Amino acid sequence: MDVAFIDDDDVLRAANVQALMLAGLTVMPFASAEAALDDLDETFPGVVVSDVRMPRMDGLTLFRHLKCMDADLPVILITGHGDIAMAVDAMREGAYDFLAKPYPMDRLLSAVRHALEKRRLVLENRDLKRRAEQVDDDEPLIGIAPAMARLRQMLRQLADADVDVLVEGETGAGKEVVANALHRWSRRANRPLVAVNCGALPESMIESELFGHEAGAFTGALKKRVGRIEHASGGTLFLDEIEAMSPALQVKLLRVLEAREVTPLGTNEVKRVNLRVVAASKIDLIDLVKKGEFREDLYYRLHVATLRIPPLRERREDVPLLFGHFLTRAAQRFGREPPPLTATVRRHLDGHGWPGNVRELAHYAERVALGLVAEESAAATSDAGAATAAPTPLPERVDAFEAAEIRAALAATKGDVQSAVRTLGIPRKTFYDKLRRHGIDQGRYRAEK
Repeated sequence: MDVAFIDDDDVLRAANVQALMLAGLTVMPFASAEAALDDLDETFPGVVVSDVRMPRMDGLTLFRHLKCMDADLPVILITGHGDIAMAVDAMREGAYDFLAKPYPMDRLLSAVRHALEKRRLVLENRDLKRRAEQVDDDEPLIGIAPAMARLRQMLRQLADADVDVLVEGETGAGKEVVANALHRWSRRANRPLVAVNCGALPESMIESELFGHEAGAFTGALKKRVGRIEHASGGTLFLDEIEAMSPALQVKLLRVLEAREVTPLGTNEVKRVNLRVVAASKIDLIDLVKKGEFREDLYYRLHVATLRIPPLRERREDVPLLFGHFLTRAAQRFGREPPPLTATVRRHLDGHGWPGNVRELAHYAERVALGLVAEESAAATSDAGAATAAPTPLPERVDAFEAAEIRAALAATKGDVQSAVRTLGIPRKTFYDKLRRHGIDQGRYRAEK
């Protein structure tokens, strides 16, 4: 419900309720404060509008009861001219607003809509905090999207299988988190997880880093060095950005994967290694195979088990949960309380495309925790005249928000239409119309049997 409207005058109550409903709001009418108190609690998602002068319990007493129940519940008081001083005192106590009779209907509608926005932000903040507290820091790839549930299930299944794994996902999607989970949940957890970024090491160094070398094996090799592959023996070797590996190095890696042995530079000694290899790529390796830029035999050697991490734009229902988790973690690290969710932050969470995926979202949460987002918004506003990109039209932003809300409801209810319709507060026919309009596949959200 959007509005709880309380007035003992039947005619005035009916007139105001009708006007609010014509404006598209859902209204719960009450003839007394006592009746309202019986039905309202701290989970009420809307706004309370109450007349002050009523028998038995007046509006001011009702406000104080509601304040004790939920200090953040917006209460708008309707007063006669003689009660304005009392209403001002009530606002000092925390009432949201007051309207003096007679008032224009657009004044009531404006006050209600602003109060509803405030209420929504309060409830979203509470939900973010609650969900962030429920998140297990040991749980990789947080999310309620069906794709994430399947990914976590596959991680559990593969962790102890001791097979090499290929992880595919865009930059910032969480490939290293997956590698850590595979290692931590495996029998190798008490041995090292050794990570190598194949795209960050110079070509002249990566062979020595991987295979090791003897003293004097090349200019500058003053002492023996154990390579990353040998160091990972007994544990897990994580090769990030494997698509950047040179063809010559791919041949040597294939030998390691097939024979589980390594030969350091500058020696003919072959050393046996017992390891699991987790390779990660930000692009589809099969495309590189077709172009002749990645060895086909190496690809199929790694392709025994493949995990794909969906980008954040494909699981937008996870954005609020992830943001709440990262915000709480960042606030703890910076030694401060998590700031409340503002309209500016919520619009960004709903409308941004997150090309940097989870990593970008985590960095955004850090800026919010540090109080930098308001400054960024102000700077962006002052520089608006110099901006070259056109803003997203309002209808598109509204559509994106509506689609995100429907996906979140489906995810939370595991695709149960009756529960989702109840959560969204819309008729079933409207629900199905919106599914078709936004191209949402309800079947993706049904709980797996």
